[in-house]
Amino acid sequence: MHIGVAYADKFKRTWLTLDVPDDCTVREAIERAGLLQQYPDIDLDNQRVGIFGKLTKPDAKVQDGDRVEIYRPITADPETVPRRDQED
Repeated sequence: MHIGVAYADKFKRTWLTLDVPDDCTVREAIERAGLLQQYPDIDLDNQRVGIFGKLTKPDAKVQDGDRVEIYRPITADPETVPRRDQED
């Protein structure tokens, strides 16, 4: 089964595609992608993960074509950060 795994920190974005077994979980996909070695600050016990922008659990099974995502914690309070105006 062919999937993608994505993660971005402040400085770098990583998008990897890989083949995984049919019974692979989100956690196993992240481990197989090597992101835990590349980004030692990732803590799957505390960070949220998702598939195509929807939160899921690390033990959820992935399906062919899924994009597994690791989300960083929010570092700014959205209520205190000024809004950026969008230009039309």
